[in-house]
Amino acid sequence: MASSKFQLPEIALIDLLGQEDKNLRRIESDLQGLKVQNRGHEFTLTGEDQLVQVGQAALTELVEMVRQGLSPSEHSVSETIKIILEGKSEPASKILAATTIRAPAKTIRAKTSGQKTYLDSIDENTITFGIGPAGTGKTYLAVAKAVEGLYNKEVSRIILTRPAVEAGEKLGFLPGTLSEKIDPYLRPLFDSLQEMLEPEVTAKMMDAGVIEVAPLAYMRGRTLNDSFIILDEAQNTTGEQMKMFLTRLGFNSKMVITGDVTQIDLPGGNSGLRIAQNVLADVEGLHISHLSSRDVVRHELVTRIIDAYDLAATK
Repeated sequence: MASSKFQLPEIALIDLLGQEDKNLRRIESDLQGLKVQNRGHEFTLTGEDQLVQVGQAALTELVEMVRQGLSPSEHSVSETIKIILEGKSEPASKILAATTIRAPAKTIRAKTSGQKTYLDSIDENTITFGIGPAGTGKTYLAVAKAVEGLYNKEVSRIILTRPAVEAGEKLGFLPGTLSEKIDPYLRPLFDSLQEMLEPEVTAKMMDAGVIEVAPLAYMRGRTLNDSFIILDEAQNTTGEQMKMFLTRLGFNSKMVITGDVTQIDLPGGNSGLRIAQNVLADVEGLHISHLSSRDVVRHELVTRIIDAYDLAATK
């Protein structure tokens, strides 16, 4: 049994500890067997030697986040501990605080090391694939980067698309106007946009053609210049559709393709996303970024559900 007593810098303890010391309790929960106590800025950690070392390192990183103007959440605490245990070359405070996307309606930050790698990939490559389970922020972060690029005048428009697989892409046979036909399939993209731009701004930009949200079938025959283009639910493209989409790339444009290869709804399961993973792995200017259950930022139970299904798939 080891014990360490140390003094933390003079920072706002409420930002470090969270409401009702929830962040301290999360450290104890994630590092089973560690006891964390404090009297003001003096902290005492008791437990096995490794637990004490990790706990003290986590508190040091959380202090640095507070110094950068952040108020660490319980999720940030857990992610900090994971980063320390994995021995990442960059400190948790840099990984979780450095990657910031500023949209008009909100500021978005990477919440996991996997998300930071994904965002760095979008910055550094013309085409990025974001592949991983639900809740890892693949599409949300891509939309945030698109909005940032538009407001920084890096591109002049945003194009969001996804395959309407439930309708077999035969939208012309469905009743209603084009908007009424495509809205159910594209609603998740609208939701992300409206969080970052406000609904009225989104509507104005769509009316002006600055933002376009359309089914994948409507991309055929076009060359998309000066655009930030996102293909969502890419696991439900065929190989031909994926090739068609990728070859729409024009000058001064960036593409992000997101999907989850465990959620393929195509008959026969012949996913264009799976094919692209194999065919394009070594293409220069293109990067495939993999996210996992550890990057899930929804309810903790979602992570456990994904892990359970992944385990079942290996049996």
